[in-house]
Amino acid sequence: MQIPQGKKIYFSSDNHLGAPTYAESRPREKIFVEWLDTIKHDAEAIFLLGDLFDFWFEYKTVVPKGFVRTLGKLAELRDSGIQIYFFVGNHDLWMHDYFETELNIPVFHNPKEFTFNNKHFFVGHGDGKGPGDKGYKRMKRVFTNPASKWFFRWLHPDIGVRLAQHLSVKNKLISGDDDKEFLGEEKEWLAQYAKRKLESKHYDYFIFGHRHLPMEIKVGEKSTYFNLGDWINFFTYGVFDGEKFELKEFKE
Repeated sequence: MQIPQGKKIYFSSDNHLGAPTYAESRPREKIFVEWLDTIKHDAEAIFLLGDLFDFWFEYKTVVPKGFVRTLGKLAELRDSGIQIYFFVGNHDLWMHDYFETELNIPVFHNPKEFTFNNKHFFVGHGDGKGPGDKGYKRMKRVFTNPASKWFFRWLHPDIGVRLAQHLSVKNKLISGDDDKEFLGEEKEWLAQYAKRKLESKHYDYFIFGHRHLPMEIKVGEKSTYFNLGDWINFFTYGVFDGEKFELKEFKE
């Protein structure tokens, strides 16, 4: 994709709307919607890299209530012609076709390659990638098993959603969230994952979420791993202007 003059590509991750409660996440949702409003004038595309919601499950005819300001703003931007791409995270991995059907936003369950202005990007949420984190990787296999989703669907939504929200907040293994302190380049699993990917193919940028910690790490002579941070503590996002990628903080 060639980015038109004056346009940009934006990247965001880890809003966790609904955590720890709907009421407490409402101010953060308001800030995020304001950010979407500020970028709509020059956004060629917006990448949402997962955990937009702290919990999401699509029954055949039911989705979790709430978040109408976010969903409405995304619908507005998509209807205006801005491309939006959604990558599921570990908290909204049970997303299926609701975004595609209602908002015309494609949903990806695995990292994907993109090329913008001859720069090669590898983009995804980042959960379960790289060495270590074996407990979460086992748990993810359980969650993504069709049988698990089938059994969960038979719970009444009032029970299922409440149970899932409790586990999402209380159980670190289920959430898969990492420590929020920088571990050092050799212990940052996504940086190690990026270095392994470079053994088979060149990428200019690796863009991930999940770590809730904005960071920039050189993983090759001409390759950089960026983590987008979150919209809980840092209110950070990424932007590519056609020449370079930068992490920025949104301030009201």
